[in-house]
Amino acid sequence: MTKVTIMGTGGFGVSLAVMCCRYGCDVTLWGKFPAEVEAIVRDGEHKKLLPGVPVDPAIRVTSRLEDGKDADLLILAVPSFAVRETAALAAQILGPQTVAANVAKGLEAGSRKLLGEAIEEEIHRPVVVLSGPSHAEEIARGVPTTIAAACRCREKAEYVQDVLSNETLRIYVSDDPVGAQLGGALKNIIAVCAGICDGLGLGDNAKAALMTRGLAEIARLGVSMGADSTTFAGLTGLGDLIVTCTSMHSRNYRTGLYIGQGLSPGEAIRRVGMTVEGCLAAATARELARERGVDMPIVEQLNLVLGGKDPRQAVSDLMGRPSRHENERIWLKEQAAQKQ
Repeated sequence: MTKVTIMGTGGFGVSLAVMCCRYGCDVTLWGKFPAEVEAIVRDGEHKKLLPGVPVDPAIRVTSRLEDGKDADLLILAVPSFAVRETAALAAQILGPQTVAANVAKGLEAGSRKLLGEAIEEEIHRPVVVLSGPSHAEEIARGVPTTIAAACRCREKAEYVQDVLSNETLRIYVSDDPVGAQLGGALKNIIAVCAGICDGLGLGDNAKAALMTRGLAEIARLGVSMGADSTTFAGLTGLGDLIVTCTSMHSRNYRTGLYIGQGLSPGEAIRRVGMTVEGCLAAATARELARERGVDMPIVEQLNLVLGGKDPRQAVSDLMGRPSRHENERIWLKEQAAQKQ
């Protein structure tokens, strides 16, 4: 029986624990906050995030770090701001054979590093990135889901693929962890914008254009950081973008919807009541883009909106940008020629 430790008692952590237990793993679910852990044990479910989804008594739900030691597979399922701290704790309980994976999607503020990089600095081994269109609510309820396991060590990615694949979760292997992580982090930014678009009542044409050009920005930055451009047409790019920009399950989309309906960004985030990764990642993405000389006008405008700019003015400014070619290669070549 595969021994799985999941660190994080949020919606995704609980959903993974439920799924792994359902398919025969020995599961430990660790949470930092004893009160939350005790509530899950007492209620037999996570009432706030996954009401009606039973947490099997066979799952060891605990706030004692040592209960999760020496697992075959350890999965980090915490918000981006807690990833490094949690990885440092994970380093204390990893066995020599333990494979580490991460499901958090975001960028590390300050260092501007990918979350996998931050984790690897703490645990000193390759980490497998699990990413793709995957709402926790649907994984927990056994809705068919398909994601990718990306790692620079193919053997570890295939191990995670083998352990977690089942009749409701299909996993593909990817050799591009940089692209997988950037797709997962940056689609949250575009999802906030998609929510704003719907909140403003701008219609299907505008939202489709936003998602398409948003994906172009994601790929543009990704390629500049060494990602494979084809990754962004796959599950961790286009797939994750679609599901996050079109579903009320997405807290990023809901936050944008409230902003478009007239709430201030701060009030919108408070109403969602949980971490909004797209808002956290927006400033870091802008810093990376400026540092690398990458044009990301949608990301730029979202940062201005989060700082108080009228969303309708942001839309007007995006629509009024200078004309250009849609093909990235041609446009970049023309940009380079103009700079000479």
